[in-house]
Amino acid sequence: MKIGLFFGSFNPIHIGHLIIANYMANHTELEKVWLIVSPQNPLKKYSDLVNTYDRLEMAKLATDNSANIMVSDVELKLPQPSYTIDTLTHLTEKYPEHEFAIIMGSDNLATLHKWKNYKLLLRDYRIFVYPRPGYENAELAPHPSVTITMTPLMELSATFIRQSLAQKKNVQYFVPDAVLKFIDDKSLYKNQ
Repeated sequence: MKIGLFFGSFNPIHIGHLIIANYMANHTELEKVWLIVSPQNPLKKYSDLVNTYDRLEMAKLATDNSANIMVSDVELKLPQPSYTIDTLTHLTEKYPEHEFAIIMGSDNLATLHKWKNYKLLLRDYRIFVYPRPGYENAELAPHPSVTITMTPLMELSATFIRQSLAQKKNVQYFVPDAVLKFIDDKSLYKNQ
């Protein structure tokens, strides 16, 4: 089975993430998408993250009714910080029957050369790229492993959601109802 791995902090997960995952699972050759909740992105500040298990639970709530999108906690079981190549190596060894691919935004593709063992990623895995604001027309070096998709451009960000919540603004419709209830019940992002 062809499985796209969509890595992220999902802090919190929002409809932009879900639209991207749904597009990849239904409008590309990928058959399923696994949302990989990252405990710590080596290129991001840790202090902005809520508890990893809360982020994992929100992702599960958001995808509860999806047939071809699931949530994985694989990076919670691997050494920190999380490097994509290490996660892919682990999953490829554990599930040799699957063909794994990476889903990333055009902003990440533009900085892929900074990633650990990025040449191995390009050699051994397909990369499906969705457009990101400011990078939709970026000169992205063509590579046989890279597929640029026509995923709808999402200008919604988790930063916007967190800032809105901290300012006590309504974020209904930006996040799934079950996720919003979880955020309210746990008073997440209120004091950021």
